[in-house]
Amino acid sequence: MQLTAPATRRTGVRDADGMAVASFILGLLGLLVLNVFLGPIAIVLAAAALWRGTARRGRAYLGLALGVADLLVLVAFMQADSTISWSF
Repeated sequence: MQLTAPATRRTGVRDADGMAVASFILGLLGLLVLNVFLGPIAIVLAAAALWRGTARRGRAYLGLALGVADLLVLVAFMQADSTISWSF
């Protein structure tokens, strides 16, 4: 007698897929607001998803690219403003 159903899918792959989607969304959102925080988070999530072997490699690569773009936008704005940080 078996009390639990056998696992049909590994949860690690599903977690990696979620990380890939989250990195894409955070990278996209980071282009608009809080790029100093959301850019590095998107990069880390995309790298972790790729390392875990996600099935959504395209979204993970897009999240990685958008995270890098977030940081490049931040650097461009800092250069245009001629400051090291942003001012309130």
